[in-house]
Amino acid sequence: MLFLFSCTKSNQENISKETSITILVQPFDDIPSDYINDIVDEIKKVYPKVKILQSINLPENSYYKPRNRYRADSLIQFLSERTEKNFVTIGITSKDISSTKGKIKDFGVMGLGFTPGKACVASTFRLNKTKVGEQLFKVAIHELGHTLGLSHCPEKTCFMRDAEGKNHTDEEKDFCKKCKTFLIEKNWRFK
Repeated sequence: MLFLFSCTKSNQENISKETSITILVQPFDDIPSDYINDIVDEIKKVYPKVKILQSINLPENSYYKPRNRYRADSLIQFLSERTEKNFVTIGITSKDISSTKGKIKDFGVMGLGFTPGKACVASTFRLNKTKVGEQLFKVAIHELGHTLGLSHCPEKTCFMRDAEGKNHTDEEKDFCKKCKTFLIEKNWRFK
């Protein structure tokens, strides 16, 4: 990391601690472990500090019985409460998840993350079953981008593109230059 200003060693340590996080991947008990291993391998290509947590049950209070779904915002709240400083948690599930979108109280989503936040969630439920691994990585990296402070991007091939109610992951190729620059400042590495 290159700093264009002078600072004492203790200031440098504080800067490093503030910007260096560990990504915790929290599998829920319904997701196959091979999906988790694959997604972690892909995330480590751009951010090496990733740890897989022990699989846990989905919290009962996040279940929305009228639609047989889990509320993504409730899952994020549950994960956030368990996430300590300098960590970001992404929950991974195969269950249908939803969120409120505009006037729609229960809108099905592939993932959800708050900008910024301590936790996010991604689901395989709405992904193409023949491309689950690749698409799950793209959804996960998108939601992790939100937790770090990235908003949706207008670039159609950027991982931070707004899904707009559809699955555009096949069109997404990488982070755009602007989003990459932001993530590089957060210690992400790109070739």
